Amino acid sequence: MTDAPATEAQEIPGAFLSTLIRSNSKIKRDRAVAIAEDLQMTYKRQVEDITIQIKRLKRDQESQLDLSPETALGLVPAKNFDPLAWADKDLELGVQIRNEEIRLEIAQKRYDYLFGTGK
Repeated sequence: MTDAPATEAQEIPGAFLSTLIRSNSKIKRDRAVAIAEDLQMTYKRQVEDITIQIKRLKRDQESQLDLSPETALGLVPAKNFDPLAWADKDLELGVQIRNEEIRLEIAQKRYDYLFGTGK
């Protein structure tokens, strides 16, 4: 009678029982894989988001060169153009771009190091 429960347990199919009786090393490995996958996907997304942000900032900076308010044929009248505001915004965008490029460089290097995709 003592080996009846063990025999019955071996006959129960499915993932639930096999999950309950798996070894500690298997449990640790499964948890480690789950954590690593989550972090890798999150880190990869961060790198992609920073790349997109840099592209948007560069587009914004380039669009400042378009001084035709409504049509391709017109220009902003000189009296309406504020050179100080234009220069301030251009420099601000330049600093933001540079900061994001630094973040991207760091994020990419860390991603490569952490997940073995380095060169």
